[in-house]
Amino acid sequence: MKVIIVEDELAASDNLTYLLTKIDPNIEIVKVLDTVKAAVDFFSNPYEGIMVFMDIHLADGISFEIFDQVTINIPIIFTTAYDQYALKAFKVNSIDYLLKPIDQEELSDALQRFKTQNQKQGIDEVQMQSLLHLIQTKPNNYKQTFLVGMGEQLIPVKTADIAYFFIDTGVVKAVTVKERSYVLDAKLEEVEEALDPSLFYRANRQFILRREAIVTIKLHFNSKLLVEVHPPCSERIIVSKAKASDFKSWVGR
Repeated sequence: MKVIIVEDELAASDNLTYLLTKIDPNIEIVKVLDTVKAAVDFFSNPYEGIMVFMDIHLADGISFEIFDQVTINIPIIFTTAYDQYALKAFKVNSIDYLLKPIDQEELSDALQRFKTQNQKQGIDEVQMQSLLHLIQTKPNNYKQTFLVGMGEQLIPVKTADIAYFFIDTGVVKAVTVKERSYVLDAKLEEVEEALDPSLFYRANRQFILRREAIVTIKLHFNSKLLVEVHPPCSERIIVSKAKASDFKSWVGR
């Protein structure tokens, strides 16, 4: 099985390559492309490959720009980092995607879907235009207030006052800038979907951080990042190697 990877982060492409060959040693990575231009040049000529893994954000633009210049007639799985509206757009258009950092089990499931539904060939023009329209016109209806339980009462807590959300022994909690902690009756994925991604970031499976709550970012073992926040948290907040570059870019916007 010959695979093409379009990804501008070396750590992410290396991790994807490792996971693919771990799942199936017969997978061959034909080419790794890191820019829109390189992808256009590559797909403009005859190529070997039966599947593409494509990051949305590349070094010189958005990967959707590739389809304005060339046609890719093999199945594509997009990889993306926590843009919930983009994910909804993919679902609406029946386009496959994987969420970064890529999980081995989810990757294995995607490969299995490819093997059992291999009649699909690439992405057609209608799908691409609908995808772009949904992403470009995404609504700005992010949650402004969370209702939290305090005894027999419900108290409104403004999203602007929350420093971070995290899972504590299976329970989702919100911590405010004034160091108050509240229990939320929601999953962390539901909370993430309700937040403005320009203000909040899903650092890992346990934490969603507000940019202003970040105090320091330290280099950690194996190219991971250790994040310190205010108010302080007793749990260590680790950003994986695969997400480190994207996280730093988000913080630095």
